[in-house]
Amino acid sequence: MSDITFSREQTSQMVHKLQKYLQAELDVEVGDFDAEFLLDFFAKELGAHFYNQGMADALRVVEEKTEDLVDTLTWLQKPVD
Repeated sequence: MSDITFSREQTSQMVHKLQKYLQAELDVEVGDFDAEFLLDFFAKELGAHFYNQGMADALRVVEEKTEDLVDTLTWLQKPVD
């Protein structure tokens, strides 16, 4: 798996959300640099867990759709004498 990377705009939005959360929930004020550093830590140390869960969810959907397709194709078979 390659490193998780985000655009500058995405990073800025996530940093802002992280700052708001830390202020509201923990009454901790964090600057842009520190919040981005913390965000990088989360991405590197925890990102793979979220990525893997997303992949598992996608795989489950693909399996369900494949099962539906197999059922449909089986139903379309013609009887053979």
